[in-house]
Amino acid sequence: MMVVLGFLGLLVLGVPVAFVLAMTAIIYVVVSGNFVLMDSYPQQFMGGLENYGLLAMPLFILVGELMNEGGIARRLMSMSMAMIGSMKGGLAYVNLISNMMMASILGSTVAQITIMTRMAVPEMERAGYKKDAAVALTAAGGLLAPIIPPSMLFVIFGVIAQISIGDLFIAGIVPGLLLGCAFLALIGWMARRHDFPSNDGLTLTERFVAVREGLAAGLVPFIIVGSILGGLATPTEAAALACVGAILIGRFVYKEFFFDSFWPALQRTARNSAMVLMMIAAAQVFGWVITFENIPMITAQWIQSISQSPTVFILLVMALLLVIGMVLDPIPALILVVPVLLPVAVDVYNINPYHFGVIVCLTLVMGLLTPPVGSALFTASALSGVKAERIAILLAPYLGVMLLVLLLLAIVPALVTFMI
Repeated sequence: MMVVLGFLGLLVLGVPVAFVLAMTAIIYVVVSGNFVLMDSYPQQFMGGLENYGLLAMPLFILVGELMNEGGIARRLMSMSMAMIGSMKGGLAYVNLISNMMMASILGSTVAQITIMTRMAVPEMERAGYKKDAAVALTAAGGLLAPIIPPSMLFVIFGVIAQISIGDLFIAGIVPGLLLGCAFLALIGWMARRHDFPSNDGLTLTERFVAVREGLAAGLVPFIIVGSILGGLATPTEAAALACVGAILIGRFVYKEFFFDSFWPALQRTARNSAMVLMMIAAAQVFGWVITFENIPMITAQWIQSISQSPTVFILLVMALLLVIGMVLDPIPALILVVPVLLPVAVDVYNINPYHFGVIVCLTLVMGLLTPPVGSALFTASALSGVKAERIAILLAPYLGVMLLVLLLLAIVPALVTFMI
């Protein structure tokens, strides 16, 4: 009980989650009086970082930084517009398709919403869209970032679960496309219902130029996914190849990447990576404590008393994660719940770990756009000037569609696992 109170107390006081996890383990050792465990504490802490798969994470963050510096986002938007044409609600479709392309590069919801809000919302306003609707659509597109490879959440889940990150990327392809198509269908319905404006027509030459320039940008996600699917590279190696590709394309094709911007990009990558790695190391210690306390088995017995059905278990987990996601960001939430729930899912209910990982990551990311925490929601609000409450209301249809897709994935696991 003292351990639980200490954990909750530190969270309430606003202590960073990584330090909460590390200090909770120390509280447990002190309360239990088993000070021999302190000898293993440094080993457990560093052991959380001794994983080859973690090398992929800073490299994927660097890919996003390099692509942003190289002028990729604008060309992706132009290519999407050329592909859509002058149909009703065309810019709404362009926004979402560009979000899907950016998701295949950045893998971070907040980073994606930051870029797309600055780029897409002014364009949609000039075309006659209401600003709040444009911001809501842009924020909803950010939900695709954690599911379309590469994904930071997938990298972290793969490290914690000790499963192949490459296979996890592959498992996310169909759910990501399914979610994207569901959003496109929703936009089509909304375009007719709310009479969205049409695009200004582009000439054939303008479309050709936009598509031609955008093809080079598409090479980076192709390198990542293609090399993994083809068995030519691990996710870490694929991320390194993508970094080289982003530099070459930005410097010699678009001529917008300059080497004096490389050092600041490395600094931002190092800061972001350090924050995540600290949480992973602390999570290893936290997981060690809860395993020592037999918490996974206690959780399994409680859930088994409710139902023996794997589907019911998945639905219960989704309900729990929706609540957790409302108050915690996905990465610390993932670090907290996976050590407890994954052994129950795999050992007790015989659920495929890749299926479980996709469900967990998708469910948690919904919390980024829901109050009271919702870091992506407040990022979109701060960048656009639209009240967060208004954005949250307009996001309801998108979150509803995402929930329907999640239910479909929970009931039909083959949609996630058939490509593995």
